Amino acid sequence: MATRPSAASIDEYIEEFPEEVRERLERVRSLIRQTVPDATETISYAIPTFDLNGQHLVHFAGFKKHIGFYPVPSAVEAFKSELSAYKQGKGSVQFPLSRTLPEDLIRRIVEFRVHEIGGEASE
Repeated sequence: MATRPSAASIDEYIEEFPEEVRERLERVRSLIRQTVPDATETISYAIPTFDLNGQHLVHFAGFKKHIGFYPVPSAVEAFKSELSAYKQGKGSVQFPLSRTLPEDLIRRIVEFRVHEIGGEASE
């Protein structure tokens, strides 16, 4: 991960990475936007974040060998079996750059978070 005290925007955050990582970050961003067009982009905890109804929906981040995805512990638990192939933390998962990005899974996790927050995902 690039050394950065704080990016002012998601665009600024993403542009600091090598092309391979930038492409993955942009794809995750696009999936979230498509799933929840009403979500607000921000930077929180120094990483890209989408908020909905005044609450953090999901966060994501770039690293040298993976994309970090932070949907909170309840979402990681709800998708535990599908996420078992990936390194996980209490509320996080790592998608290695060496593997195909699990776009459908990311979309479904975002939809799960939207329903937890009480919002609506696009159909």
